[in-house]
Amino acid sequence: MSMMLMIHPDKCTGCRNCELACSMEHEGNFRPKASRVHVYTWEREGFSVPMMCQQCKDAACVTVCMPKAMHRNPENGQVELDADKCIGCKMCVQACPFGCASWDFLGSQILKCDTCDGAPSCAAICPTHALEWVEDTVSAQARKRSFAAKLKNAFAEV
Repeated sequence: MSMMLMIHPDKCTGCRNCELACSMEHEGNFRPKASRVHVYTWEREGFSVPMMCQQCKDAACVTVCMPKAMHRNPENGQVELDADKCIGCKMCVQACPFGCASWDFLGSQILKCDTCDGAPSCAAICPTHALEWVEDTVSAQARKRSFAAKLKNAFAEV
């Protein structure tokens, strides 16, 4: 069974522990700008949302990547980045509708969630379980679509 990161924005407190865990996992230090997950907070509305690669079914980042560094792994279905093939053109950064592929100026590299090779540190550290590593089932997909609709509505109201 394949797995997916499930976001529960109603549980997110905006503590940003996920950003710290991610940067420590990948960079070896606490540098939230190098995190593959970013927490967005709407102060007026009073809610926060952790965002990372949404593993889009028709991923724009994969479509625009000419050297095929950004690709879908046929074994697990995840959108992955092969850093050795990446030429740093940043087309994936421009193409991602969620802003989940980013350029790290310090490291001169594309940053994109890799689910920590199946053991996401962001989900493990989240004190409220706003991020969960769950089986990719029909019901999980339905919850993810529901979250996406709520997020779309939040942006429409702004």
